[in-house]
Amino acid sequence: MELTELCFAGAARQARAVRDGEVSAAGLVAAHLARIERLDPRLNAFRLVFAEQALAEAERADARRGEDLPLLGVPIAVKEDIAIAGLPTTKGTNAARTPQPQDSAIVARLRAAGAVIIGRTRMPELGLWPFTESAWAGPTRNPWSLTHSPGGSSGGSAAAVAAGLAAAAIGTDGAGSIRIPAAMTGLFGLKPQRGRVSLAPEPQMWGGMVVAGPLTRTVEDWALIADQIHGAAPGDAHVAHPPRTTFTEAARTDPGRLRIGVSLRPWGPGIALADEVRDAVQDTAALLTDLGHDVVRLDPPMRDLSASTQFAARYLHNAHLAHTGMEFPDLVEARTRAVSELGRRVPAAVARWAAKDDAALTAYANRVFTSIDVLLTPALTRPPIRVGEWDSRSAFTALLAASHYTTFLPLWNIVGNPAAAVPAGRSATGLPLAVQLVGRQHDECTLLSVSAQLERARPWADRTPSGLDHAN
Repeated sequence: MELTELCFAGAARQARAVRDGEVSAAGLVAAHLARIERLDPRLNAFRLVFAEQALAEAERADARRGEDLPLLGVPIAVKEDIAIAGLPTTKGTNAARTPQPQDSAIVARLRAAGAVIIGRTRMPELGLWPFTESAWAGPTRNPWSLTHSPGGSSGGSAAAVAAGLAAAAIGTDGAGSIRIPAAMTGLFGLKPQRGRVSLAPEPQMWGGMVVAGPLTRTVEDWALIADQIHGAAPGDAHVAHPPRTTFTEAARTDPGRLRIGVSLRPWGPGIALADEVRDAVQDTAALLTDLGHDVVRLDPPMRDLSASTQFAARYLHNAHLAHTGMEFPDLVEARTRAVSELGRRVPAAVARWAAKDDAALTAYANRVFTSIDVLLTPALTRPPIRVGEWDSRSAFTALLAASHYTTFLPLWNIVGNPAAAVPAGRSATGLPLAVQLVGRQHDECTLLSVSAQLERARPWADRTPSGLDHAN
């Protein structure tokens, strides 16, 4: 396999190549760094590239070949809201300056598994948007179309993996921020159960709405990496139930016959659904039926008004807390300050109500799983948005547009269930489309089994944005 092809092969295949001596870790990392140097000036996926450190780590990995290190020599990128020793945790801003004293649990576990941390990926300021753009850093672009966004807030992570600049990347998801960019770039992105992956040194983020996890080319890649990084750490505010098997085993196991509910009902009135998105869901439902599952239409009421109001209040309040909690809050851009100001205006009683009503909404939302095993919905309401599409909008109207675009996603952050964005074909213009699969609480394993089954029936990882390599 040529090095360029190997750059798109994903984490599991790259790990096997290093382990088997097909390629050296140093050669693999150097190939990715060369792609970053050539392509990232156009994509803007990375805030920092650790070229010298990554090459040194790769050389040390080559010296350790033969050890039982599942990710030995595999180059992985990390979103900039995850702590790395010696660097400030910038969260898409210029408002943090104090270096972190040690790696986050995620980074420490990646290193312990032999992975090479190749760089830190971009995000919008404080992770507020389903696109990755800022006034000071410019836009991050989608490898499938440089005029379109790779999504957000883990947009840099998704762009890096989709363009073959990293074998995989770590993202975070507080209202869809793993699933949105995965859906927009043709990747697999599973938001794990709340508490599955420790956020240490943070006990929690955004009041428990944020989780961390991989963005990968394949289901197998996701499972391999998640097997290395999951688990609690001292001080965690949330701890998930142990998975029933390894994630890798789950991805290799046939799911058996499942009862799958299909919902096309947006979370709120008056939200349009593009025909291409509807077709992607219906095509996936038909494929699942062909694969032997019992697929039923199910549009459960989700307390639209109270739940969406709760989410809006919680989101805005947490945005305000995140802004005022930065070292230099005055350095964020005007759009971020405007969202923070909306959060400041949320009455304290409303903020308390929004934060404490999880149990009732969690029980209500999970009633759907008394009659089904998995819920199938759209991931986004339309194909990928363009770079700068909402620039002329006020903060409030941009937030409204974003909430319509991502309507199927935030509920599962509030209640904590695992949920995955699974590639589901292309739009008429060749842009990625995706569906969302939601599982029972603590049950990533079923989602991995059925997602891998879909991937076998409808492969997606062999498609790469090769035009990027030839564009001027």
